Amino acid sequence: MKIDVRQKDEIIILDVHGRFVSTAAKDIFGKSMDQVIADGWKKVLLDLTGVEWIDSRGIGELVTTLKMAKNFGVAVKLLRVGDRVKHVLSISQLLPLLDIYETEEDAIAALNAATIRTDDQRLT
Repeated sequence: MKIDVRQKDEIIILDVHGRFVSTAAKDIFGKSMDQVIADGWKKVLLDLTGVEWIDSRGIGELVTTLKMAKNFGVAVKLLRVGDRVKHVLSISQLLPLLDIYETEEDAIAALNAATIRTDDQRLT
């Protein structure tokens, strides 16, 4: 797994590539998100275009990280989730709980309009 980080105005974008699996999910993705949150970013876009596969540990790390982000008032949106990953998220019954966009422009517009509600029951 590899993550490239870029910025667009007030939004930090993490371009995730490779297999979202096992220890890579925690070591690379988890630490990247920890740093983004510690740096004070409030709007995060996860571009999953380059993610080939996600396993149960990857799903666990994704959910844990999304919960943590929400607790810190960070809005997180997902971009371009591939069919294989989308299928795994669907089987895991997580797909309806995630904010997924097909274009970067739509995801950025949603992030710019986002306010984090701590009473939102999704992923709690």
